[in-house]
Amino acid sequence: MPLSLPTPHALSARGIRVDFQGVVAVDGVDLDVPLGALTVIVGPNGAGKSTLLEVLAGARVPASGTVDTGGRTRAFVPQRAAVSEHLPLTARDVVTVGTWGRPTAPRPRGAAQRAAIDAALQTLDITALARRPFAALSGGQRQRTLLAQGLARRADVLLLDEPTTGLDAASAELNRGAIAAELRRGATVVCVSHDERLIGDADHVVEVDAGRVRPERSPVR
Repeated sequence: MPLSLPTPHALSARGIRVDFQGVVAVDGVDLDVPLGALTVIVGPNGAGKSTLLEVLAGARVPASGTVDTGGRTRAFVPQRAAVSEHLPLTARDVVTVGTWGRPTAPRPRGAAQRAAIDAALQTLDITALARRPFAALSGGQRQRTLLAQGLARRADVLLLDEPTTGLDAASAELNRGAIAAELRRGATVVCVSHDERLIGDADHVVEVDAGRVRPERSPVR
């Protein structure tokens, strides 16, 4: 009888708990994120979805529990970035940050680095905005710029908080296309989203309610 091999996971979380001033936001969550797949985290507002995503991304330290990345690199794109109007960074500068400390050896520089940045700008159709101050961009333009920053990193796992929320139809479609391209590249993508299109495209749907993960449900095809 052939051996049954375990399904590979991009990330594995065990016993994740997050408290905010005594209020439990995430309560003892165990979660395995499948490798090379699109996982969408769903649930009502205030359920703990974004907090859980931040823990998976390494952007928030939980009160207890662990996240095993298996040595994989992560790129995290938050939903919104509130910035000072005096921030001296252009849109291209923000995307360039995604190439800092990239996990390749040797680190891409010069032409290779510029190519990664140019490709990310082009994918999100923001090349024309590259020299504009990031603080002067609209909310939707900032969101696309931050997603371009995530793409430029070329990480193994891309974690996105509401990547299409609040965007016009064209911008939302650009972001969906960028997610599809990352999956074709072989990356793992994890999204918090209410977007029925993304949920329908998901390989796995994780439902969070009151800080806990409900049994996985199959996406609607």
